[in-house]
Amino acid sequence: MFRPFRLAVLAAISFGLASCAGSGGQGFALPHMQLPALPMAAPKTGTLGPLPAGPSEKVWPQSYAADLPPDPAMRFGTLPNGLRYVVMHNATPPGQSSLRLRIGAGSLEETDAQQGLAHFLEHMAFDGSTHVPNGEMIKILERHGLAFGADTNAQTSWAETEYKLDLPKSDDDTVDSSLMLLREVAGELTIEPAAIDKERGVVLSEERLRDTPGYRVLKQNFQFLLQDQLPARRFPIGKVDVIQGANHTLIDDFYRKYYRPDDAVLIAVGDFDPDAMEAKIKAKFGDWTAKGPAGPDPDLGAPLRRGTTTNLIVEPGAAETVDLSWIALPDRSPDSKARRRRDVIDQIAFAILNRRLDRLVREDDPPFVSAAAYRADMFHSAEVTTIQATAHTGDWKSALAAIDQEARRLSQYGVSADEIANEVDSLRAQRKEAADGEATRTTPAIAEDISGTLATPEVETSPAEDLTLLDEDIKGLTPAEVNAAIKEAFAGSGPLVTVTTPTPIDGGDDAVRTSFAQIAGQSVAAPKAGAVLSWPYDSFGAPGVVAERKEIDDLDTVFVRFENGVRLTVKPTKFVTGQILVQARIGGGELALPSDRVTTAWAAGNVMPEAGLGRISAQDTDQVLRSKILGRQFTVADNAFVFSGATQPDDLQTQLQLLAASASDPGWRPEAFARMRGAAPTILTQLDATSDGVLNRHLSRLLHSGDPRWSIPDAAEIAAQSPAQFKADLAPALASGPIEIVIVGDTTVDKAIEAVAATFGALPPRPAPTAPNPAPIAFPAPTAAPIVLTHKGRADQAVGLIAWPTDDFLSDTQRARTVSLLGAVLQLRLTDQLRKAESVTYSPAAGAVASNVFPHYGYVIAQVELPPGKLDGFFADVAQITADLRAKPVSADELQRAKLPAFDDLDKRRHTNAYWLNALAGAQVDPREIAAIRTSEPQVQRVTAEDIQKAAQTYLKDDRAWKLEVKPVGAH
Repeated sequence: MFRPFRLAVLAAISFGLASCAGSGGQGFALPHMQLPALPMAAPKTGTLGPLPAGPSEKVWPQSYAADLPPDPAMRFGTLPNGLRYVVMHNATPPGQSSLRLRIGAGSLEETDAQQGLAHFLEHMAFDGSTHVPNGEMIKILERHGLAFGADTNAQTSWAETEYKLDLPKSDDDTVDSSLMLLREVAGELTIEPAAIDKERGVVLSEERLRDTPGYRVLKQNFQFLLQDQLPARRFPIGKVDVIQGANHTLIDDFYRKYYRPDDAVLIAVGDFDPDAMEAKIKAKFGDWTAKGPAGPDPDLGAPLRRGTTTNLIVEPGAAETVDLSWIALPDRSPDSKARRRRDVIDQIAFAILNRRLDRLVREDDPPFVSAAAYRADMFHSAEVTTIQATAHTGDWKSALAAIDQEARRLSQYGVSADEIANEVDSLRAQRKEAADGEATRTTPAIAEDISGTLATPEVETSPAEDLTLLDEDIKGLTPAEVNAAIKEAFAGSGPLVTVTTPTPIDGGDDAVRTSFAQIAGQSVAAPKAGAVLSWPYDSFGAPGVVAERKEIDDLDTVFVRFENGVRLTVKPTKFVTGQILVQARIGGGELALPSDRVTTAWAAGNVMPEAGLGRISAQDTDQVLRSKILGRQFTVADNAFVFSGATQPDDLQTQLQLLAASASDPGWRPEAFARMRGAAPTILTQLDATSDGVLNRHLSRLLHSGDPRWSIPDAAEIAAQSPAQFKADLAPALASGPIEIVIVGDTTVDKAIEAVAATFGALPPRPAPTAPNPAPIAFPAPTAAPIVLTHKGRADQAVGLIAWPTDDFLSDTQRARTVSLLGAVLQLRLTDQLRKAESVTYSPAAGAVASNVFPHYGYVIAQVELPPGKLDGFFADVAQITADLRAKPVSADELQRAKLPAFDDLDKRRHTNAYWLNALAGAQVDPREIAAIRTSEPQVQRVTAEDIQKAAQTYLKDDRAWKLEVKPVGAH
């Protein structure tokens, strides 16, 4: 269903904890009213009132929301013990299923002595139960093709704990085993003291990973906004001393009180018989009974009544940001058509505000780097309206003044009918896209969507119903209604002003208070009327003529060559109704960049879309194409500059116009690069503040032996770069490089040819693409002692990494797939040793990379986060593991646990448009790409234990290993 805006945006600020996660590439992304001047730091005058009562979350909302029909494809039920369930048949992708077990308790239900134990308990769910010995649950799932982390996961939030299984098959054995394991989690966990001690180090490792500057700012901001309320004191990760002292009694007490059938929901979506699945749920969960009295519901506390209040957060490594917030009592009313209409009006109002903020960002001299506004229900304890901006370094005052002006301008002058029409067009296009694709919604996405409603009073309506409701909601909508919603959103307690900086500011909080008093006293001008716009790229000249067409029958793919040299590859599919993915691959990518200096390509992913087009800006493009489903992303690949987008059949022509204009007439507006250059110091500071940030910034360059094409420059290098240099780096390849278009999805070959002929096919001639013959990229030389990088974060955060050179992909795909499975086995061994046996880390990771561009370039890699003092142990463990892999074949069970998830993942991906978009790229030029597609499944199946051993003997040699450590500054 469509998630109401006030609930959806909470995902952007919530901090759930996942206990089963499996972690760079070049470049980085941007950091993501007439209000009277109220007296500063007004004294508290109590709360805004008691929290309103809401409907019970233990019954299906449709039982009391009579005017909203639930999705007819879903079957809702409740067992006699109170367990709710929803079952839905869905065959996208075919043969797969998703299960979710949601427990309606999280960190809010903890006592002071249990802070963090809801999350600790989630970890214990994989560490032994009545019928499954410790260490066997994950292995059982792996034997059925579920990869740990990717298909087997769990997360704990403030109000819930959820266990997630995405099944590659829906046969009785896989489904029965999975339901059995979820039933064990629900009521049969043993929570043995020895297992607690084993898992303690893993949870502490996760605490270290989560404790970033951004997380610390989030905590302080919550404590300011939700002052004296429980959610601000109950973060899911909890407290280190509680985790260190966790014992069976404390964890089991939480388990018995809150893992109860009457506060649980089971979701089953997939390619199965609903009657059979419902019967299985009843048989497996019908005997689940609570093991004691229920725990109390948490007292969330009510928002404080406050006037204008300021808050300064100084956090090294954090972005420089400013926030304006208003707090009100939450809306706890039941779901209904009336509430849905209020939510739609809210969404339109904030979309207008965000579009105005975007316009400021795209000015020649923007007052901030980025900005966004939202309204969110925060755990049913408060309704929060916030405008946040990322400031230019040292210029928080300009950013604060700008967002205050926009908030008061919106409230004082309201919105225009044209602005409403723009956002209605955009919103309706999104709803229509969802409705058109209703029949091919993916199984995991549906399961997640259902799960997203369970902490709310929302009825799970269908996409078609959501479109119908929207059409009713927008009929007759007036500016007066939107303006009233705006005034209500900014009428809460506040404004609460937060300034976050990485370094202290002169005058501290007094400076913030004084500055905002001056800012709030400034007058506000009326908004300027927008210009009437038209799309200037509806014609590129005479359509191109097809010179050659070739059918690849077994892959349902067609190769086309136009007379101007442009190549087109088309694969029609019905995986997702209404979805079409498009790529335009141009020039040489990294190969076209100079290798003797740092280039500006680090910024390209943001700058190219933001620089707009020659005849229209990015802002105006967004507005004039608002009613269409389009995309315009840009990436620098090893062998191509890639423009890409996702669209629908009605908009394919416009999508190709947009991409063709992007390639042939880029805007090169200097302010786009200047904006990215201005944001760089903040981003670099954030990266330097954690071990993972330092690793992600430097690893790609190091693994390419220092080649500057894979570098993220330092602050001085970025400051010296210019928009002119950016254009000089990219323009030649875009203007004259060969062009290859790949289109995959819900279209026909003839329609795709027609759309490309009218756009790229009409461009001046381009050279024919040729298979790249690049100079070899050297893997770094082996290291006797690890290379050491340093970060400026916590003293107990470090990363250890080791990599071994292998070979490329296309010269021997069977070899590459064998090495990939070797990487999967190494992942299993690291998890068993470092996470399970030693309990020193949360997320050991291993895998294999094989280039399909650079000959003889590939590697196997293993990395881990742990305290600096345990790095030597990591390298010793890896040496022992690799020695064992060289010495003898892996067991049949271990091979199965590595191979089945890999095979099933490949099978799942082959039923997606994204897989074919990437797999077919370059296939016209290099026939080995087609051969690799055809042989992928049999080659994975063919790998034996002896093959794994031979690959380990060939590549995982101690004298070939390259080692890296990322330690805190000052560590020895």
